[in-house]
Amino acid sequence: MVGSNALRTRSVPLFMRQFASKTGREAPKQMQGNLGLYLGLAAVGAGGGYYFWTQSGGDSEASAAGKVNYQKVYEAIAKILEENPEYDDGSYGPVFVRLAWHASGTFDKESGTGGSAKGTMRFDPEAKHDANAGLHIARQKLEKVKKQFPGISYGDLWTLAGVVAVQEMGGPVIPWRPGRVDGTAADCPPDGRLPDGANPNPKHPRDVFYRMGFNDQEIVALLGAHTLGRCHTDRSGFDGPWTFSPIAFSNSYFTTILNQKWVEKKWSGPKQFVDKETGQIMMLPADLAFINDSAFKKWVETYAKDENKFFADFAKAYQKLLELGVPFKEGTQEYRFKPL
Repeated sequence: MVGSNALRTRSVPLFMRQFASKTGREAPKQMQGNLGLYLGLAAVGAGGGYYFWTQSGGDSEASAAGKVNYQKVYEAIAKILEENPEYDDGSYGPVFVRLAWHASGTFDKESGTGGSAKGTMRFDPEAKHDANAGLHIARQKLEKVKKQFPGISYGDLWTLAGVVAVQEMGGPVIPWRPGRVDGTAADCPPDGRLPDGANPNPKHPRDVFYRMGFNDQEIVALLGAHTLGRCHTDRSGFDGPWTFSPIAFSNSYFTTILNQKWVEKKWSGPKQFVDKETGQIMMLPADLAFINDSAFKKWVETYAKDENKFFADFAKAYQKLLELGVPFKEGTQEYRFKPL
């Protein structure tokens, strides 16, 4: 990942991956201070598409692919991921993933409304939906990139930021296509279309994701993004990270939820659970529904055992999520960006 640290590399040492993917435990303290040095192993996706495996396009923001040089947009987003070491765990990556997901996850297949097609979260009331609390941080951070590349729509910018974040934190390559346009406040979807982390009923995520056209396997694959980031009391009301490696994309969410013993947290906030051993990581009631439902749990177990399969399935489901409701023009180019 591009940043101030000259030692940053795309090669993640095996021992670091073992802590994130297999043990579900915290990396040794001597590693923690340099965690950013080890992030970034990405699985290269197969299939057709336009590959930016090298930096190209000269100094112009325009490219043969269109009015916007999306490779340069990718690089600009990557450069700001870790420019503020004081933010959360040192990366804006998780909040960029959340922005892309919340901008896309409002799609309703029956009405054809919602989704990322018109970038409507910049308007009230969508920006003020409870589920979107704190996402102004991501939107404001990306304004720097928007000013640099004014030709990119907000929907394209936010979804591409979600792709950059996943890849630069060590996840799979995500195929991505431009084509979203800037809509108006009248295009905002109604509140209540995003999942409620406090709901322990497995029917709830099915209601939410089936509405978008996902099946159980895809739901669990997407849930694996909870390996990243943390909850905040001033946003969702919940508190803490899901894993011991919240800025490294891996299958650690699945290994952690299966291998730890979860007890209810004793505090004045909303009901949530913490690991009994350390109390440092947490799960929401909605998370535990995925190991209490047999149809969901079989996929949790599959991804806990096979990170490569998780990466492959996540890449497909995430691309599908980001493209929901987007009326791409015939022949729209698909991009696969090489992680930096």
